[in-house]
Amino acid sequence: MYRTSIATVSLSGDLKSKLRAIAQAGFEGVELFEQDLLTFEGLPSEVGAFIRELGLRLVALQPFRDFEGLPEPERSRAFERAERKFDLMEALGTDLLLVCSNVSPKALPGLDRAAEDLYELGERARQRGMRVGFEALAWGKHIQDYRDAWEVVRRANHPAVGTILDSFHILAQGLPLSAIPRIPPEKIFLVQVADAPRLEMGLLPWSRHFRSLPGQGQLPLTAFMQALGEARYEGFISLEVFNDQFRAAPPHEVAQDAHRSLIYLHELAHPENLPPVPQSLGVGFVEFAVNEGEAAQLEDLLARLGFVCTHHHPNRQIHLWQQGQIRFVVNSDPEGFAHNYQLLHGATVCALGLEVSSLPQTLERAQAYRLPVLEPSDWPLPALEGLEGSLLYLMEPGNTWLEGLTPVASAPTHPLLGRIDHIAQVMPPAKLLTWRLFYRSVLGLEASDLTEIPDPKGLIESQAMQNPERTLRLVLNASQHTETLASRFLNAYYGGGVQHIALETQDIFATLAAFKQAGVEMLPIPQTYYLDLEARYGLEEELLRALKQYSILYEQTEQGEFFQAYTKTFADLFFFEVVQRRNYDGFGASNASARIAAQLQQRA
Repeated sequence: MYRTSIATVSLSGDLKSKLRAIAQAGFEGVELFEQDLLTFEGLPSEVGAFIRELGLRLVALQPFRDFEGLPEPERSRAFERAERKFDLMEALGTDLLLVCSNVSPKALPGLDRAAEDLYELGERARQRGMRVGFEALAWGKHIQDYRDAWEVVRRANHPAVGTILDSFHILAQGLPLSAIPRIPPEKIFLVQVADAPRLEMGLLPWSRHFRSLPGQGQLPLTAFMQALGEARYEGFISLEVFNDQFRAAPPHEVAQDAHRSLIYLHELAHPENLPPVPQSLGVGFVEFAVNEGEAAQLEDLLARLGFVCTHHHPNRQIHLWQQGQIRFVVNSDPEGFAHNYQLLHGATVCALGLEVSSLPQTLERAQAYRLPVLEPSDWPLPALEGLEGSLLYLMEPGNTWLEGLTPVASAPTHPLLGRIDHIAQVMPPAKLLTWRLFYRSVLGLEASDLTEIPDPKGLIESQAMQNPERTLRLVLNASQHTETLASRFLNAYYGGGVQHIALETQDIFATLAAFKQAGVEMLPIPQTYYLDLEARYGLEEELLRALKQYSILYEQTEQGEFFQAYTKTFADLFFFEVVQRRNYDGFGASNASARIAAQLQQRA
């Protein structure tokens, strides 16, 4: 396994806090961003001593900018700056200086010119027992390609000069990876890795603000790691992640995610070293935490939606409601985990039961990713900690977890609703990347493209994590804007959680007609929405009239159709969605703004 490192620029806080978080997360090494020294009250030698006390190795000092290809007198000054860097490195106790390709407008072209400068710098470094690594910046003046950087190192031909590979600078430009295996492994002094979402913007702002940890973005890191494996590189893999959200998050949380992301990265190159990814099958049950009064209201709503209470706990206030493949647990017991969760968050979902193909395999993966496996007392199932301290119970298909409950009725033989289509979670923006990595690495879910949903008060970022069979879909939502509906949910909920549950039906018109007869209050949709819908799709009058009658939102693609309707919000926290898919794979993103506007009108 590669040795693990992270750059201090990836974390928030002062230097000591960053270093402690890095050591506690289990990293072996650290890259020191020189600007972080400014927050340290002491000498560089004390920084080096503190790093060693924590059991870390100082892998490199970075960055050394605007060096190669300069005319005089700038060239001489650059070597003077380099000598001061070597003095600093000696005090710190590190031997590698990271040199970025020049971005100065004064830089002159020519690989031979750059190689001569690197040779002289390497000779000065060698005399002091040090090394220099040369990295191509994607926005360098003359050298933007890792292949050119390697050619400069090759021509310099000095034992103290090597190259540094950075996945972002390579993959963001779409450069071919075929040259990496041809670089001698001893000449690759360091590998820096970052992921990123696919964004249409300049490379510099993309790099400085939107990098992410491996497994959190969309760059082809699998191919990068395979190329690195072919190069037989066995040194440090270091995370260098510039991200505004990470700079606002507690350093220990980001460091823990970062270490897990390196486990994921190692798995990309050597999948045989970790237990295989289990097949995620779907949602076995959803547990609601409510008080006694809320339980009566929620159970009344479930009954109107066609659910039947099939089981109850013999000694506790826990009821199981079923319909089709959907199982909802209503827990109003005055003791236990659900009760404590309800006191903090109000009426809400406190746990999800997720079905997997192999429970031992899933637990083994969780342990490989350093996730503690919990054994709560409420259900005879192992669990992982979910969003905001909720629980993710893990289970294989079957109802063995029901053995402690007493059956009282049979589930409906002709259900209106068949299964859970998807579950939407709202979370703080800084948590979106955390849970994207968790669901991908532990449960094997894949991320859809990031979608921006317009809210009257700002934008909401939305991304689906789903299995290939689409039997498990989790939609992650977050917003930087404090007045959006998603942010208001966070404030009311005191943190992230399940905002809504979408339930699938085979005939949404018949289902909503039954709901209307049962007295279910659905979210009314403004008539202006249907005027736009008529103009957009040219729907038949009969269909348009039915959509209006039942407040159904509609989306059409070349492949199929999507119908969706919403209940009014329960306890001002969560709501249910009813959906029908006809050869359609999305989530009705074009309808989200109309739904949000209707919900805001309901709140008003």
